[in-house]
Formats: sequence, structure tokens, C-alpha cells
Amino acid sequence: MALPTVTSTFAGKAAGFYISAALKEANSLNFLTLMENVKYKAVIQKMESGSELADATCDFTGAGTLTLTEAIIEPKDLQVNMEICSKNLLSSWEALEMRAGAGAPAPASFDDYLISHLAGRISQGVENAIWAGTTGAGSFLGLTTDTTGVLTVDATVIDQANVGGAGTAFSATNIIENLQNATAAIPSNVYTKEDLYIYMSPKSYRLYISAISALGYVNAYSMNGDYDAVFEGIKIAVCNGAEDDKLVCAEKSNLFFGTDLVSDTTNIALLDMSATTGSLNTRLIARFTGGVQVGIGADVVLVA
Repeated sequence: MALPTVTSTFAGKAAGFYISAALKEANSLNFLTLMENVKYKAVIQKMESGSELADATCDFTGAGTLTLTEAIIEPKDLQVNMEICSKNLLSSWEALEMRAGAGAPAPASFDDYLISHLAGRISQGVENAIWAGTTGAGSFLGLTTDTTGVLTVDATVIDQANVGGAGTAFSATNIIENLQNATAAIPSNVYTKEDLYIYMSPKSYRLYISAISALGYVNAYSMNGDYDAVFEGIKIAVCNGAEDDKLVCAEKSNLFFGTDLVSDTTNIALLDMSATTGSLNTRLIARFTGGVQVGIGADVVLVA
């Protein structure tokens, strides 16, 4: 894909930097269990036992059950193939920084910016797909995607209704009630786990801050840079790609992101095509894999 024609008001020396729209950082990976070196598929073993304690005797008396089940995580192969024409830069504000000559490559500053920006775009795409991705091109199935997501199709996941009804937008007046209903549904065996989180979008978190601000709690809790986001003692994971108007209560150790290598998402190659095809094009190439899965659905609460 060629870089579109640059619209510029350039008149004089280049400022020496570029700007672009803010991108979402893939911070959800901080709150998921990473499974690397997954070349094709990987099995998540789930073990359940019960009634294993019994009164002592002199003999060996078997007691209890052990059940093994599994979930499959299958990361999807993804790629970025982009082609830009350095000729389009000749009339832009970077013209002064390009080497003299008709076949001059794009300046290093532009290459650096382009790699950084493209890495950000990949990161944003992965972040969005973790929660709301689809099986369509350029994505992978997310955790909470409509009626097809990993959590939404798992019949064992605890579905907690939105207080305003399905599809009702969260607001500063109903966010706390939704949070209370969600945490009340968390199984007792999960409630005290150290890695338990309430996963929510930045918008939902802003509504929560607004709600407790109206109640006069913000100043009481000194919500500065050292503040740990919590609700009734449960840590909050504010995930950039999480869907608005949805909440997930789960252990970090129960939500998985599988990939071959996490750093592949920032490994971008630039190929100057002038030496091979004689063109003025530069190709940008990135290849990586990604996919999500839940371990034990019955330990997860979903409000949607």
C-alpha cells in the first residue's frame, strides 16, 4: 500500500519530528497469563478434585475424585505488509533531509518514526482484539466479543445481568451497583485469590471515579499517582482495549494470551526495494501470532 499524497503547508526548514493520533498501549498483557512458544496449539490442563479427605484407617481406602479437562488455545497468524513510496516525500517537509539524487531513500528520522508508529498500531490492534476481536481478517477472537467471545460462549461462566438490562450503558449512577452485583457473584473459592481482578475499560473506570467523587470518597482515598485502583478490596485492571459497559471478574492466572513470541509484535523489518526491483518503494513487514482463552469458566463473572 503506497503512502498517500502528503498535504503540507511546509515553507522553510523542517521541524524535525512527526505527530500522530494517540494509540492504545497493549496493557491488558499485564493482567493476563502469557503463554509463549505456542507454535500451533497449546493445551490448558484443568484439574478438579473433591471429597478427598476421609477418616483415617489402617488400610488404604480410596476416596475422592480427580477430573482432568482441557481448553485449547490456538494463536492466529497475523501480519502487516505495507509499502511506501519515498517519492511522495520529496514534496513534503522532509525534503531537505533527504540525500540528493532521484533514488534517495527516506530519511532515517522518518524510518524511525514509521517503525515506532506502526509498532503502536500493532499494539493497539492486539489490545482491541484481546477483548473484542473477531475471527475475521486481521484479528482473533476476543474474550467478550458480542455473542461469540471466549467468555460469552462458555456456558460455565457466571453471567451477571446489567442492572439496566442487557446493552444498557454504564453511567455514574449505575456503575457502583453493577460492580456490587459482579463482585457478589464471584465464587467464594476465588474471592480471596491474590491475582483476582475486576477488568474494565477506561470509560467505565472514569465513571467509577465520578461516582465515588460524588459520594465524597476521592479525597479520602488520596487518589494520586500512588493510588491502587480497587473496589471493595478487589483490584481493578483498567485495560485499554476492554469493551465499554462490560465487566469481567477473574484471576489473572485463569485468563490466557498465547503467542509464539510477545516481542514479535514490535519486530518490524524495512526493505528498500531499489536494489532488487529498481522501484522507489520501501516495504514494512511484521509477522506475529495471538489468541486468548479462559481456563475455568466457572471461576469467571461477566457483566454484559
